[in-house]
Amino acid sequence: MPEKEIIDVVIIGGGPAGISAAVWCADLGLSCVVLERERKPYGQLHWIHNPIRNYLGARARNGADLIERFDETVTSWNIRIETESVVENIDCKRRAITLGGDREISARALFIATGVRRRKLGVPGEDRFAGKGILTSGAGERESVKGKRVVVVGGGDAAAENALLLADFAAQVYLIHRRDRLSARPEFRQAVESRMNIETIFESEVIELTGSHRLEHVEIKGPDGSITRLPADHFIARIGVDPNSELVASQLHLDTKGYIVVDAESRTSTEAVYAIGDVANPSSPTISTATGTGSTAAKSLFRLLSGKKSL
Repeated sequence: MPEKEIIDVVIIGGGPAGISAAVWCADLGLSCVVLERERKPYGQLHWIHNPIRNYLGARARNGADLIERFDETVTSWNIRIETESVVENIDCKRRAITLGGDREISARALFIATGVRRRKLGVPGEDRFAGKGILTSGAGERESVKGKRVVVVGGGDAAAENALLLADFAAQVYLIHRRDRLSARPEFRQAVESRMNIETIFESEVIELTGSHRLEHVEIKGPDGSITRLPADHFIARIGVDPNSELVASQLHLDTKGYIVVDAESRTSTEAVYAIGDVANPSSPTISTATGTGSTAAKSLFRLLSGKKSL
């Protein structure tokens, strides 16, 4: 028989949304647990290496600095966070979570805060050269490309910003975009155009990454179908993100891109199941929005539970 535990709220995901929801649950007297897949909570904050200047009331040097500030609040509320917790199944109707080791947690409510993941190109060599030329962060690893050749893929703000950061150290940066113009903000486009060591290649797509022990070339296909082999020591793709909604895809209403559909109180199509943070917010994936939806869901649930003897 599986080991069972019953709690008011199970929060799946320990990013800013999930942690904010946990703090508000604690403040409202609701028992909760945060289940985080990784070794450490706070999700995408670990990806942020640049200063954070637009989070109201706090200026942080980077994501790690903001994590330290968040940790002070979490510690003061004695929030229960279980890291390295792999959720194997979510039953939204029963509000039950199955974890490894045949462990089950039942709850009066579920908060889905599983966030998003960076989209991959899905081309040959992309997995093979992970850690062997493929970068995970332009800001965090820019010094490692000193004097090297780097290929950046994408046309939005993230791709342009990474190209600019890497160009400070790289000998040559190729920015590959499948359309005929960048969609990045004007200031990013102008900065890219002004850099002598950034070459933007439009209407082209990466078809393969090649090399022996490490990445050596990136093959691209042009608008006329011709293949060009670019010399490359490093590669990074910034082509958007996908929501981590697979575990609830057949149980909750999703939009066409896989984001969970919610109302103004972060309620999903199933009673007492809420979705918070980036997994339910394709239009404004910010730290402020994440923490705000966490508090919104907690207060909405508190009102729901206060009006019912059981759920």
